[in-house]
Amino acid sequence: MYVEAKRGKSRELWTFHGGLHLPENKTISLTGPVRQADLPTRLVLPLHQHIGTPAQSLVKVGQRVLKGEKIADSTAPVTAPLHAPTSGTVIEIGNHPIPHPSGLPGLCIVIEPDGRDEWGELPQPIDDYRSADAATLRSRIREAGIVGMGGATFPSAVKLNPGKPIKTLIINGAECEPYITCDDRLMQDEPERVMEGVRILQHILQSEECLIAIEDNKSEAILAMHNLVRDDEPIEVIRIPTIYPSGGEKQLIRILTGREVPSSGLPAQLGVICHNVATAAAIADAVLEGKPLISRLVTLTGEGIREPGNFKALIGTLAGDLIEQAGGYQNHPEQLILGGPMMGFDLSSDTIPITKGANCLLCPTLEELPRPEPAQACIRCGRCADVCPAHLLPQQLYWYSRAKDLEKTQDYNLFDCIECGCCSHVCPSHIPLVQYYRYAKHESWAQEQERRESEHAKQRHDDRIARLERLEAARKARLRKKKEALDKKPPATKKPKPGAPDKESKQAAIEAAMKRAAEKKAKQQAQPKNIENLTPAQQAKIDAVEQRRKNAKETAATSETEQQP
Repeated sequence: MYVEAKRGKSRELWTFHGGLHLPENKTISLTGPVRQADLPTRLVLPLHQHIGTPAQSLVKVGQRVLKGEKIADSTAPVTAPLHAPTSGTVIEIGNHPIPHPSGLPGLCIVIEPDGRDEWGELPQPIDDYRSADAATLRSRIREAGIVGMGGATFPSAVKLNPGKPIKTLIINGAECEPYITCDDRLMQDEPERVMEGVRILQHILQSEECLIAIEDNKSEAILAMHNLVRDDEPIEVIRIPTIYPSGGEKQLIRILTGREVPSSGLPAQLGVICHNVATAAAIADAVLEGKPLISRLVTLTGEGIREPGNFKALIGTLAGDLIEQAGGYQNHPEQLILGGPMMGFDLSSDTIPITKGANCLLCPTLEELPRPEPAQACIRCGRCADVCPAHLLPQQLYWYSRAKDLEKTQDYNLFDCIECGCCSHVCPSHIPLVQYYRYAKHESWAQEQERRESEHAKQRHDDRIARLERLEAARKARLRKKKEALDKKPPATKKPKPGAPDKESKQAAIEAAMKRAAEKKAKQQAQPKNIENLTPAQQAKIDAVEQRRKNAKETAATSETEQQP
C-alpha cells in the first residue's frame, strides 16, 4: 500500500496478490510520433471483432461503399456493427484467416479501396452532449461500433448500461504489457480526445468520481492528462505502480479502491466500471464528430521490425502491409505475435487483418524472445501460486485441466483466471499453463452450450407433449359436454306436415296398392296374351302343348299317390 499525492490531497492505493516486474522494452516504439498508415490495396474485415454475436453482412459483392458506411450489423443484444474504413468496392465475402489462437478462418468482407477516401453520410455531431440523455449517447456509441479497445472487445454501449448506480468510473491507461505503447502514445499526442471521451463517459454514467490510472513509467502521458483536468471536475489522474498485470480490470480496481470483485462477478456489483483510454477517444469521435470506429493505433515493435513505432491504421489492414510501412522485417525473426509477449498469441502468417482489439504486432528475434523449452513434469514448487494476480492455485487448475476434470477446474475458480501468463513465465518446468486453462475454458463453454441446447430441446419436447395433451383434453371435454347435452334433451316427436296423410291412411293406401298388383298378376297368369285370330295350325300346336302339360300333371299326381304308404 502506498499514497498518491495530488493537489495537496492524498489517495490511498492498495496492492494485489502476485504480479511480476518485467523488462518493459517500450522505448523501442516510443522514439517518434504516431505515423499515419498508407491506404492498403485491400481491406479484410472479419464480421466477428467483438465479444457476443457476430455481425451479419449488409452489403453484396460488387457493391460500392463509402467511408464510414455501415456494412454489417446484428439485432442481437450483445453485438457491434462494422463500418467501411474507406470508400471502395466489395470484392468478396468469404472465409479468410483472422486473428485467433486457433488459426482457423472466419467470415470476412473484403473491400478494394478506390483511393478517393470518400466519406458517406454521417450522423449529426452532438456538440452539447451534456444536454443529451444517456440513452441517446449510448445509441450513438452503439451505432459507431465501439468496443473495448484494450483487448477485451466487449461492446461499449452494453457496458455503459449496467442497470445500477455507478460510483467510480476508472479509465485504464496502465498499459502494463511489455513492448506495447499505443495507449501511452495516444495520451501524449491526443490527450484532448481522451479527456473529452472521459467526460462523455462520466456524463452517461453520472459517476461520483473518475480515476484515470496510468503506470508511473509513463510520466509524459501522466503530465499531459493531468494538465487537462479542471479544478471543478471530479476527475483525478492517478499514478500507479508499474507491475504486471496492473492493467487487468480486477487488479486495477483493487489498486484504486482496495475492493475485490467477487468470483465470477462484475465490477458493476461494486459500483465500478472500467474503460480503456483508446475506447474513450473513440467515443469522443463518435459523439462529437459522428465518426464510427474505423481505425486504431497499433504498436509495431520488436527487433525483427526495421522501423518500430506506432501507426494509425485502418481496421482491416493486413499485418504484412503494415509491417512493410515500418520498413519490413530484419534480423530473420521467427515469430509474429498479435499483442504482447505475455497475453498475445502467435500468428500463422502476416496476412491476418488488424481488428478493433489489435493493439500490437510484436516481431521478436530468437535471441530477444527465445522459444519455450520442452515442458517437464510439475515439481509443485508453488511459484505459479505466488505470482497469480487472481489468487488462484494454478498447479491444481493444471492437473484438473490436464485430466479433463472440468467440474473440478470450476471448483478452483477457473473462470477467474485472466490468462495473464504470470504462472507460465515463472514455471521452472516450462509448462504452458495458460494454454491448459484456455483449453479447459473452451471445453467448459462447449459443454455448457451443449447442455443449454439439450435443455432447450427437452423443453420444446415437453411443451409439445403438454400442448397435445391439452388439445386432447379439450376435445374430450367438448364431446362429453355434447353428450351430456343430448342426454338431457327430451326425445323429439316428429310432427306431420300440414295436409300430409296420417299413419292409418298410409297403411290403407299401401294395402290397396298391393291388392291391385296381385289381381293384375293373377289376371296376367290366367289369360295368356296373343291368342286371338290364330290359324288352325297355330291352334293345333297350342292344344298339343296344353295336352302335354295336362298329361304331365296327371302322371306326377299318379306317381305321388303310389309313393304314399
